[in-house]
Amino acid sequence: MQDPRLNKMAQVIVNYSIEVQPGQSVYVWGSTHAAAPLMLEVYREVLKAGGNAFLRADLAGAQEIFLETAQGRQLDWVSPVDRVSVAEGDFDCYVRIGADVNTRRLSSADPDKFQRMQTAAGPVLRKRLDRSAAGNYRWCVTRYPTDAHAMDAEMSLDEYSEFLFAACLLNDPDPVASWRVMGRRQQGYVDFLRGKKAISLKGPNIDMTMSIAGRVFMNSQGLRNFPDGEIFTGPVENSVNGWVNYTYPGIYNGREVEGIRLEFAQGRVVKATAAKNEVFLNKVLDTDEGARTLGEFAIGTNYGITKFSRDILFDEKIGGTIHMACGNGYPDTGAVNKSAVHWDMIAGMQEGEICADGVAFYRDGKFLI
Repeated sequence: MQDPRLNKMAQVIVNYSIEVQPGQSVYVWGSTHAAAPLMLEVYREVLKAGGNAFLRADLAGAQEIFLETAQGRQLDWVSPVDRVSVAEGDFDCYVRIGADVNTRRLSSADPDKFQRMQTAAGPVLRKRLDRSAAGNYRWCVTRYPTDAHAMDAEMSLDEYSEFLFAACLLNDPDPVASWRVMGRRQQGYVDFLRGKKAISLKGPNIDMTMSIAGRVFMNSQGLRNFPDGEIFTGPVENSVNGWVNYTYPGIYNGREVEGIRLEFAQGRVVKATAAKNEVFLNKVLDTDEGARTLGEFAIGTNYGITKFSRDILFDEKIGGTIHMACGNGYPDTGAVNKSAVHWDMIAGMQEGEICADGVAFYRDGKFLI
């Protein structure tokens, strides 16, 4: 019997996260057919809201076949359906449901082919972000519980399902009200940081400085990500200096990189090392000109997510952590860095301090304001 919280989840996504209005069109994309139960509930709620929905579920194994078999210009091909999904006048909203049946499926894929395929898809990602920044495209990324995600998190499927629903606040009587409470609390942090010019981070795992002059911190409160819980911005691109040791593995398209250390000078990663998969790390950072520049700096605020699950959608929100993404920035923060890459990497701040214009506002994993 289907868990009733699945429909509750769809209601929150449709009516709160992307706020579908009558006559609007929604592109609903499941990473595999396993996402079907949640896709159908989202479809139901879109129709009840007066909208229209196009459903797309990829076949497990198709991407592996493509990367194994495609050659030359085939790797540069971008589906017209992908372009239409972000075209103005065709879709107003986008829901992406991750439901992998094998999260390690691309571990042995040719990195050169993958890099070329990702570069070709870059304009679709940038169009989505540009439209979002302009306010005429709403999107939400979420998960449906599968055995693969549960195994990554070292949980049973039932345990993982409970983990997912709890992180999405679906056990609360009114999840939307709970997300709005989180949003009001985070807005206080965003208001404090408005107009500040410089951020410094010091601790056992980090010693970095960056400029945020003219940049905007965004309040993530269950809209674009579900679950959610972070504040983020795009640092001034040439301002980042220092080093960071990421305390959690960096996972990119199914490949796990452990013990990542990045050193920055004038905004660029000038040295990248890792205890495991260092060659892959540098390969991704060499995807294009923007991949070695930070596109995002963020602080996780969801203290209800306490376990590392090897899924960035959850892990980057863990209260007491920061994350920074090499590559493409979000235009609505003021970021201008462009890249086909957006790789979030997480560091614990349970020991350490973050200052804005010399004033400490975060210490040992907690906000002081």
